[in-house]
Amino acid sequence: QVQLVESGGGLVQPGGSLRLSCAASGSSLDSYTIGWFRQAPGKEREGLSCISMSDGSIDYADSVKGRFTISRDNAKNTVYLQMNSLKPEDTAVYYCASTMTTMTRKDDAMDYWGKGTLVTVSS
Repeated sequence: QVQLVESGGGLVQPGGSLRLSCAASGSSLDSYTIGWFRQAPGKEREGLSCISMSDGSIDYADSVKGRFTISRDNAKNTVYLQMNSLKPEDTAVYYCASTMTTMTRKDDAMDYWGKGTLVTVSS
């Protein structure tokens, strides 16, 4: 079983940056795909990005391509999401999740979820 803990959320002004972390315990992530998701109030959960921990393959949703960067540190069993040029519409709870299904951003394919970290973009 994998336990995932997100951190790094907070309040940031429009145009600012944040780096989220997803730290895993309980199992090595080397065989997993890790995805970042977000859910804004009143909206459906959105798959933003995913990364293969085995080969580093990456995929992004169009809504964040060019602004968000996903990365991994296998030695630390941690995945990061660097978020730049943040907009008020990026305000949401951000989650990471894991799956052994190859390269997917579909939330129903995920097996384990963190509890989320709140990102608020506001002046």
